[in-house]
Amino acid sequence: MSNKLIELKNLTKNFDDQQVLRGINLDIHENEFLTLLGPSGCGKTTTLRIIAGFEEPSGGEVLFNGIEISKLPPYKREINTVFQKYALFPHLNVMDNIGFGLNLKKVDKTVIEQKVKRMLKMVGLEGFEKRDVTLLSGGQQQRVAIARALVNEPKVLLLDEPLGALDAKIRKQMQIELKKIQREVGITFIYVTHDQEEALSMSDTVVVMNNGEIQQIGSPTDIYNEPENRFVAGFIGMPSMNFFQGKCCRGGEYGTYLQIGDFAVNLTEEDAERVFRKGYMGEVITVGVRPEDLVLTEEGTEHEVLVYEMLGAETYLYFTYEGKDVALRTNADTPYRRGDRISFCLRNDKLHLFDGDTGIRI
Repeated sequence: MSNKLIELKNLTKNFDDQQVLRGINLDIHENEFLTLLGPSGCGKTTTLRIIAGFEEPSGGEVLFNGIEISKLPPYKREINTVFQKYALFPHLNVMDNIGFGLNLKKVDKTVIEQKVKRMLKMVGLEGFEKRDVTLLSGGQQQRVAIARALVNEPKVLLLDEPLGALDAKIRKQMQIELKKIQREVGITFIYVTHDQEEALSMSDTVVVMNNGEIQQIGSPTDIYNEPENRFVAGFIGMPSMNFFQGKCCRGGEYGTYLQIGDFAVNLTEEDAERVFRKGYMGEVITVGVRPEDLVLTEEGTEHEVLVYEMLGAETYLYFTYEGKDVALRTNADTPYRRGDRISFCLRNDKLHLFDGDTGIRI
């Protein structure tokens, strides 16, 4: 792992009588693409604004290369920000927008022109120097905003939901472009989004937040495959994880098994050992299963397909079980449609087990 660049230590923030950050502890490393991910109101944008210097924390510390900077104004930090609405100057052309900060610093005009042209090449807008920014597409305006931020050579680029105003196709293109740009310039990107697909596809590290607290920090693979609690499990994935209530039982042909509704699921040796060691035998726990880990079968109780959704190579079948909505992912060529009846089982090697009360991973 590269060196720590930013450290947030027990960061808190209150607005009037509302606490929006509740003790955030986070290390951000050089050249890392880190995403703050969570629902609206979870505190991710407030965290970003504190790093940028637009807000002061109510408590805790913000360290940059080991130096406390929470009282330092934004213009004295080696950090630039790209906002969702870009904040371009409509009366300036593309070149003057990108070079605005360099002009303020009274950099030589020839140097500004060279740097702006290099940035335009990097973001795929060569030859756009004299264009009117108000006539550019949303994706082009976003690239200009990124170039304007990068031309000042910051050590950190903050991006506050910068793709939110773009349509789905351009968003996907810009996700790829942003990752390419980050690798090319070799600086730290801190990205804020509520869109999990963006977070999982672009990030080296994902920080899942909820209610002003960090729920989990990890790689996209870790966050998806090993959620630490029910919130993360339910928030990550589209459609999200299915949840069932299962009683931990022992005996008969199954050994250690879960009784989920009207069928039993035998546990793997690893899961069985963990359930027994932590004292859950005889207890009802929460069992999470992703849609791709439900399997169609020819046996068992049948359930009516309420919704059929075909998405390219994948098809999702939605039905109810034990009074709850369930999503099952299968192949595009499935013969089942809305109104058909299906039976299913759970892959026992892909179960996610959570405490029934706390929601913490068992």
